[in-house]
Amino acid sequence: MDELPAAHGAPVLSAHIRTTAEDFFVEELPGFEPSGAGEHLLLTIEKRGMNTAFAAKRIAAWAGVGDMAIGYAGLKDRHAVTRQRISVHLPKKIAPDLASLQSDDLQVLDHQWHSRKLPRGALAGNRFVLVLRAVEGDRDAIEARLQAIAALGVPNYFGEQRFGRDGDNVAQALAMFRGRRVAREKRGLLLSAARSELFNRVLAARVLDRTWNRPLPGEVWMLDGRRSVFGPEPLTDDLLRRLDAFDIHPTGPLWGRGELRTQDAAAVREQSALAEGDAPALKRGLEKAGLEQERRALRLRPAGLAWRWREEGVLELTFALPAGAYATSVLAELGDVTDAPRASAPQ
Repeated sequence: MDELPAAHGAPVLSAHIRTTAEDFFVEELPGFEPSGAGEHLLLTIEKRGMNTAFAAKRIAAWAGVGDMAIGYAGLKDRHAVTRQRISVHLPKKIAPDLASLQSDDLQVLDHQWHSRKLPRGALAGNRFVLVLRAVEGDRDAIEARLQAIAALGVPNYFGEQRFGRDGDNVAQALAMFRGRRVAREKRGLLLSAARSELFNRVLAARVLDRTWNRPLPGEVWMLDGRRSVFGPEPLTDDLLRRLDAFDIHPTGPLWGRGELRTQDAAAVREQSALAEGDAPALKRGLEKAGLEQERRALRLRPAGLAWRWREEGVLELTFALPAGAYATSVLAELGDVTDAPRASAPQ
């Protein structure tokens, strides 16, 4: 994120995040109500210091089922306190003793039966409560920046999580496209990283020319909160009104086979941003892999953004984001926010 241009100007603070797990709280916002019947036990859990994959394996062992019987909507990081749903396929509809699953680092908050396995992406979004510590910067400038973020939103960059622990997923994707064999479960991660890299490059170009939140001729639009897209179509006062109201957003490409949907200046901007370096190789690799052209909103506005100073140098932020958006995109617009677990990891 440090290498991507910011939309709101120079940094206004430096701070640390995730000094403790409790400093990064994430709660999934459910995308549906449980059916109340079926063979899948839907658990709402709260976990501390444990990523989703580890929690899923623990729950599978508790239930005496294989990994394929477990479903979850999103991946949550280890260095956090997180609430999310996990489903367990139990054909006999007999749940093991829930008390035996409880521990200091994993609590079951709710359980209900449901008719289907929980699929990836089946959530409305995530709510965050983040605590920044060792905050340095002018308080008035920090609060003015937060007000600007609340009013105007931020560029909807893919976060560093997409690019691997060491940030080398794009390099590994290029090697895969050149013929290196990779495990099947890793292939999807590398394809996603390649796509995310290309999208971020287009968005970075539009941040630099200040069109990330303004229309270009030939724009393709996305409805807020949904993946429905429309356009291009002639720019009208009604489209501008909907843009200002955050009802619609400009979009960028998630690369794949087929023609770009944008036209005119919007298409030229995307093509020029992806014409140099390793971008052509990434595009060819994604096309050969069979992915189809899709779109993603260029703009993101955190819902319900609020803040308070717990004490001098300690700032608490609360906001919600739609599924697929990253809290790091919000933090990056504030300044240099150091991830404490990453900074302390052996090099």
